[in-house]
Amino acid sequence: MLSLESKWKFRKIIKNTIFFTLCIGIAVCCLFPFYWAVVSSLRDSASLFSTEFFPSKITFENYKNVLGDSTFGCSFLNSTIVATFTSLLTLLVCLLAAYPLARHTFPGRKRVLIIALSVTTLPHVAVLSGMFELIRILDIYNEKSALIMAYMIITVPFTLWIMTNFVRSIPKEIEEAAIMDGASQYTILVKVFLPLLGPAIVTTGLLAFIAAWNEFLFALTFTLTNQARTVPVSLALFSGASQHELPWGLIMAASVIVTLPLVLLVVIFQKRIISGLTAGSIKG
Repeated sequence: MLSLESKWKFRKIIKNTIFFTLCIGIAVCCLFPFYWAVVSSLRDSASLFSTEFFPSKITFENYKNVLGDSTFGCSFLNSTIVATFTSLLTLLVCLLAAYPLARHTFPGRKRVLIIALSVTTLPHVAVLSGMFELIRILDIYNEKSALIMAYMIITVPFTLWIMTNFVRSIPKEIEEAAIMDGASQYTILVKVFLPLLGPAIVTTGLLAFIAAWNEFLFALTFTLTNQARTVPVSLALFSGASQHELPWGLIMAASVIVTLPLVLLVVIFQKRIISGLTAGSIKG
C-alpha cells in the first residue's frame, strides 16, 4: 500500500505531466502554422506541395521576388504609417479619457465604459456602411487618414477599458500627495500618472498596433489603388503568372516578412506586456 505522502506525490506528478502536455500541445498548435509558412517560403515551386517537415533544397528566391516588388514595399510602408499613427492617436485619446473616467464621478460615466465594452463585441461589418458614408462626406476615400479613423473605432474601446482599469488600480494616496504639494490636474496626469502607466501604455499601444496592422475588411473597402493599400490587402491580391496560378511561395514569404515585426515587438516588450495585462486587474 502506498503511503499518503506517496499518493500525494504521485497525483502531483500526474497533474504536472498533464499540464505540461497541454502546454506543449497548445504551443505546437499555435507555432506550427508559422513554422510551415517559413518552410513553404524556402521551397521552390517544384517542391512547394511536398509534405517534408524541412525542405531538402532551400531557396530564397521567393523572398527576393517579394522584396523586389515595389507594390509590396509601398503596402508595407502604408501599414507601418497607418498602424503607428493609429496606436499613437489611440493612446492620446484614451490617456486623456481614462483619467477622469477612473478618478471622477459624473453622470454617464458608467454608460461610457459600458458602451466602450459593447463596441468591442460588434463585428466590423456592422459599422462598415456608416464609416463608408462618413469617409465619402469627408472626401478622404483612398487616403491613409480614412484607415486611421476607421481603425480607431476598433482600437479605442478596448484601450480605454484597459487604461481606465489600470488608472483605477493606482493608489489614490499618490494623487492626494501631489494635490497637497499644489500640483495641477495636468501635472498629475503627465508627471505622476504617465510614468506609472508605462506597462499599460506599452500593452495597449502594441495591441492597437497589431489590430491596425492585421485589419483587412476596412483596408479593402476604403482603398482603391496600390499606393494606398496596406499589407493584408496586398497579400490577398497577389497573382501568379496566369489566372490559374496561385503563388503560394510568394504569399508565404510575404506573410513571414509581415509577421516578423510583430514577433520582434512582442519579444522586446514581453515583460511590460505581462505586467500591463495583470496590474490593472488588482486594485491597489
